[in-house]
Amino acid sequence: MMTSAFKQTGILLLALLVVASLSGYMLHVKFAGINQTVNNLNARIKAWWLMAGVLFSALVLGPYATIMVFAFSSLMALREFLTLTPTGKSDYWPLVITFYVALPVQYWLLGIQWYGMFSIFIPVYVFALVSAASALSQDTEDFLSRNARILFAAMVCIYGVSHAPALLMLTIPGFEGHSAQLLFFFTFIVQISDVMQYLFGKLFGKHALAPRLSPAKTWEGLLGGGVATMLIGAGLHFITPFDAFTAAGLTLLIVVCGALGGLVMSAVKRSLGAKDWGTSIAGHGGYMDRLDSLSFAAPVFFHVVRWLWTL
Repeated sequence: MMTSAFKQTGILLLALLVVASLSGYMLHVKFAGINQTVNNLNARIKAWWLMAGVLFSALVLGPYATIMVFAFSSLMALREFLTLTPTGKSDYWPLVITFYVALPVQYWLLGIQWYGMFSIFIPVYVFALVSAASALSQDTEDFLSRNARILFAAMVCIYGVSHAPALLMLTIPGFEGHSAQLLFFFTFIVQISDVMQYLFGKLFGKHALAPRLSPAKTWEGLLGGGVATMLIGAGLHFITPFDAFTAAGLTLLIVVCGALGGLVMSAVKRSLGAKDWGTSIAGHGGYMDRLDSLSFAAPVFFHVVRWLWTL
């Protein structure tokens, strides 16, 4: 059952999407549809409607529906990552283990709330299994790089992403039964941070943050967008177990981790000669382009909240 705070958040989200859509339409009319930035923004707004609708519906339907949504997202991100990453015949069994063992078992462990095994399954057991399967192929050519690429994909696309819905397993004193609101808060902050950094970068960006990795990202975008996101996070504290000051601090943590994740994944894309991970989400590239920040921020946010508020 949705709480009044959760309903209010849904109404606020709907209002924001409506305002964004109207603003995008007005800009489209003003520039007669020839401005590429405006066209890209409108494509992003359409995608936000879909992503917000899917996530909010899953949260309303319950934890299992939410876990399935994130499991599917992990699958699509993993597929995109390993499609761009060179693999060969000798990588057959490591890939089988990654897709058909690591991914479903990780989300099954989440579903049964076995925290201990969930937290170590991929970095310990999948690491050993994939490495052993790679060695047993007896193909030593580029062995370390091939093995590392698959393990990196498993850590980012499965392990990192799975820590977002893992917020549902947290039991915070005084906040029992409302963990879906915490997951919504985290996911919304990750996405709105990207939006704010994009807008501030377009409006005020002059100094590139890491020009060789992501020329469009600027210090002005990061700092301006980060501050704006912190204010939004503080304003949404009423759907979390935190006060406004704490919510702002945790928002800053999400922004920093997400920004670092975006830079890391940009470096990976550049090394592979790709601009986007895919074309599944219009205006956003692929699933991995939407999950890069989340995959790095989710484990940090999850464990910080668990250590400080549940133990």
